[in-house]
Amino acid sequence: MGKVVAIVGASSDRAKFGNKAVRAFARQGYTVVPIHPRETEVEGWKAYPSVLDVPGAIDVASLYVPPSLGERVIEDIAKKGIPEVWINPGADSPELVAKARALGLKPMVACSILGIGESPAAL
Repeated sequence: MGKVVAIVGASSDRAKFGNKAVRAFARQGYTVVPIHPRETEVEGWKAYPSVLDVPGAIDVASLYVPPSLGERVIEDIAKKGIPEVWINPGADSPELVAKARALGLKPMVACSILGIGESPAAL
């Protein structure tokens, strides 16, 4: 089994990056865990309201939420012990990046879809 990735801000709307990321990571062999407070399933993967609700370890978190929400979610990511965090364009802010670092995380401020070798335009 490949790495487990939490897509925070996963969406059932195929035009949104929170959905494209689910499909991109799945294509690359990841086990995908969509995180969304109101979705129960995204692209066939069981969704959870928070990373803290996911049983077992998560290897990577990729954020597709506004920075203000990211600042709350980043605390859960740190509590869950997720070692790799991608803060995607539009989800980033200097405050969020600083908070992630203060929590001992090493955030990557870049597009995670491109980071795994996929093209958002192709999804």
